[in-house]
Amino acid sequence: MPIEDYSAAAQKIAAFLKTLTTTGGLRLKYRITAGAGAADPDQLEAREIYVELVGPDAGLLTQRGGELLRSLEHVAAKIIRLENEEHDKVSFDANHFKAIRARELRLAAETAAERVRHTGQPYSFAPMSSRERRMLHLAFRDYDDLATSSTGEGLRRFVVAHPKGYDTSKLAALAGPPAPLTSGRGRR
Repeated sequence: MPIEDYSAAAQKIAAFLKTLTTTGGLRLKYRITAGAGAADPDQLEAREIYVELVGPDAGLLTQRGGELLRSLEHVAAKIIRLENEEHDKVSFDANHFKAIRARELRLAAETAAERVRHTGQPYSFAPMSSRERRMLHLAFRDYDDLATSSTGEGLRRFVVAHPKGYDTSKLAALAGPPAPLTSGRGRR
C-alpha cells in the first residue's frame, strides 16, 4: 500500500526529528524528500520518503553499522503507520553511509562470486539487515551462473552465494558464516 499523503507523512517525520534533535541535543539538520524525488536511482531501496541527515553529530548515526539509522527508520515508519512489510518505504541516511555501504556490498559480491566460481563451493556472508541482504541478492542477479539464498533466523540471518543448480538443502546445514579471513599474523 503506497503512502497516500506524502506531505502529511513528511510533516510527521519532521516533527519527530525536531523533537529528537532538540531534546537529545543533537547537532543535526535534515532534508526530507517524498514521492518520486525520493526514489533510489540505483533501485536498491523501494523508498518513497528519503531523509538525509547532516551535521557534526551525523557520525553518531552511522556507528555500529548504521544501527541508529535503522532505528530512526523504524520509528518513522511506525509514526506514519506503515505495516512491517512496508518499512522499506522510509529511508534515512547520514554522510552518504548507505551509498558507501552499497558499494562495499557490491565489491563483496564480486569477490564472493569469484570465490564461488573458483571453488564451486557456497560462500556465506556475515549476518546483516534485511535491506543489506536484499542489496546482495540484487548484486547477484547479474551473474547467470550463480544464485543466492538467505538462511538463519532473526539477527543471525545471512546470505549464501552458490553455483546455480547447487543442492540448496545442504545450505540448511550451515551453522553460520565462516570466521573472517586473517592476514596470517593473527593469534592461534
